Amino acid sequence: MRSKRSFANSCRLLAVALVGLTTPGSAFADYAYVTNQSSSDLSVIDLDRMVEVGRISVPGQPAGIAVAPELGAVFTVSPDSKMLRRYGIPAGAPEAERGLDGGPIGVAVDERRGRVFVSDWYNARVFVIAADSLATLNVLSTGSAPAGLALSHDGQWLATADRDANQVSIFDAETLTLRHRVAVGSRPFGVTFSPDGRVFSADVGSNTVTAVDPVSGRVLGHAATRERPYAVAFASGRGFVTNQYDDSVSVFDAQSLAAVAVIDTGEYPEGIDTSADGRQIVVANWFSNSLTVIDSESLETIGEIATGDGPRAFGRFLAPAPGQVGEPAFRQ
Repeated sequence: MRSKRSFANSCRLLAVALVGLTTPGSAFADYAYVTNQSSSDLSVIDLDRMVEVGRISVPGQPAGIAVAPELGAVFTVSPDSKMLRRYGIPAGAPEAERGLDGGPIGVAVDERRGRVFVSDWYNARVFVIAADSLATLNVLSTGSAPAGLALSHDGQWLATADRDANQVSIFDAETLTLRHRVAVGSRPFGVTFSPDGRVFSADVGSNTVTAVDPVSGRVLGHAATRERPYAVAFASGRGFVTNQYDDSVSVFDAQSLAAVAVIDTGEYPEGIDTSADGRQIVVANWFSNSLTVIDSESLETIGEIATGDGPRAFGRFLAPAPGQVGEPAFRQ
């Protein structure tokens, strides 16, 4: 968890409530909820208008983010203050918050069962937390230094990227029993399920993405990336992975894992997510204080949007715009 280098001009802090904002023109337009670690706030961005429409204070240098459109909620994790917070959609003041032990960093939401999962970097575990009360329901054991978390689209599997164990842990999301510990590339950090149910890890140390079958626990193959891959998203039959040290996104065929393209982004890209309609890939650039928006079909860059200072957006950070919540939220 490397600290961000300082900028000469820091972004201003602004806390606003988002009630009464103009509804975007596109029925499929998403909002991006971007955790800004250095300015300790949350940028709320209208992807239809390509502008930031709100900035909400989130103390403790937030990193992890998980939107839950079906619950009308956004969850953030601040590693420095060890705090999990729940905001409503539209987002304003936090609806609930609680402190956690250890080193909380990653977060994912099981909307069907009303549960939130938070990884504990320092203690090789995942907290299972009630989405409404934020009470602890269970604790799961993982490999060393779990970072990214992901729930499969059908709600069957929970996966964790256990960085220092060079593995992915796969749990039955219903029973919370451990099914597999799978050796992947070196130092996996982000983890994502593809639309067809495979789980993919971004292997920071080996410059690969590893594909795993969650049912058998078998490694299916590897895709090559540029330097220090961080997180993965899927759209248009392709995988997209952010390369921190290369200021780029590597694109690979989701089935063959063959390289397709490399797309330039802002500086030090980290979080990545797919719009609900599958047409856009959105990348958070930690050092550039921006989002890069990419057309998932043409692979052309649509534009860049300013954020707060140090956007991480580590997790699922795109959701239907206020007034559109209830639209299908699963990625194409």
